[in-house]
Amino acid sequence: MSRLSAYLLVMLTVGCTVYGQLIIKWKVLAAGRLPDVNADRARFMVALLLNPWVISAFMAAFGASLAWIAAMTRLPISEAYPLNAMTFVLVVVCGGLLFAEPMGVHKVMGIGLIMIGVVVAAQDPS
Repeated sequence: MSRLSAYLLVMLTVGCTVYGQLIIKWKVLAAGRLPDVNADRARFMVALLLNPWVISAFMAAFGASLAWIAAMTRLPISEAYPLNAMTFVLVVVCGGLLFAEPMGVHKVMGIGLIMIGVVVAAQDPS
């Protein structure tokens, strides 16, 4: 496996993680508020856990784990892990676009700082 393939596996890890987070948010929003009564809470959670979309989110998390394991056979964790920060960026941006979540100045600045951090952390010290 080449380094390019390993980096593509890291990006697959990020993509699967983002997919899972967005799907779960979508289905939780569709399901409504968590009930106050414990028995109703259990039914609410079971219904979500049995939802095919939520199951696909869990499968994506498993796929992300497999991709990460494969990437770790070729890349140092200190080189690959900073790229996982792109998960935060993509989830926040997609949350704003898909769910109309607020995207204020502080969030935009935070995303910018994360991206700068990824670039700095990805630099080869040699």
